[in-house]
Amino acid sequence: MVAHPAEQDAQIEAVPLRHPGQWLAAAVVLVLAGLFVYGAATNPAYRWSTYADYLFDTRVLAGVGYTLALTVLAMLIAVVLGVVLAVMRLTDNPVLRYCAWVYLWIFRGTPVYVQLVFWGLFGSIYKHIDLGIPFVAEFAHINIQTLNAAFFFAVIGLGLNEAAYMAEIVRAGINSVGPGQTEASTALGMSWAQTMRRTVLPQAMRVIIPPTGNELISMLKTTSLVAAVPFSLELYGRTTDISGVNFQPIPMLLVASTWYLAVTSVLMVGQHFVEKHFSRGERS
Repeated sequence: MVAHPAEQDAQIEAVPLRHPGQWLAAAVVLVLAGLFVYGAATNPAYRWSTYADYLFDTRVLAGVGYTLALTVLAMLIAVVLGVVLAVMRLTDNPVLRYCAWVYLWIFRGTPVYVQLVFWGLFGSIYKHIDLGIPFVAEFAHINIQTLNAAFFFAVIGLGLNEAAYMAEIVRAGINSVGPGQTEASTALGMSWAQTMRRTVLPQAMRVIIPPTGNELISMLKTTSLVAAVPFSLELYGRTTDISGVNFQPIPMLLVASTWYLAVTSVLMVGQHFVEKHFSRGERS
């Protein structure tokens, strides 16, 4: 006797698996988190009243603005120069390849803090800069020591360092595009520059965007090192200066951390939507 298919389906009852270990782990985490929050809230060393007083202080908000400005300007330099360096690494010209390799070797091989200190001492190494045609005409004379160029050198130092890492990200994205795309563009009569601009780079964006978002978030936090230039008007520098006056470093560190977390959270949300936009072509 053969059972009817409907009767066979009715006899099958799906029973979800139980995972008591997951619930136990979640309970332990919640208890530990609750104990930490309670301990932090009741510990007078955190000085939460001072934290509340300075969270929206005008000096702190100005520091947030400088931090954002440093991040955006440095990343603009890094992205543009990184694309140029990546193209130089992939070109058939050995001179350009070697120059790009030396650039990456120097800026990836030395700490960013050391580079920022160097840029802070740039004015003592070069007193002035002359722009023009050597031995023929001078168009401009810039006296570096008379300039208040700390912000400028901070942007340059951060941007040039980040460009070395962006170059490798862009190069990896370009290499992810199949050679058939380049061959097809060449067959259509496109030049090498047109192929890169219209065919390769747009397809490479899905590989370039995720690590670039991570580098942007990392740059936001790296701006705290520009005190080496020295430039102390950004977020960490302002909170450090305030803590040097009120002698309460812990709440001021919490203020800085709160703003870094807030801005990072916004950047992470933006990164999610940008990645979602560029990954649409991967889905069938």
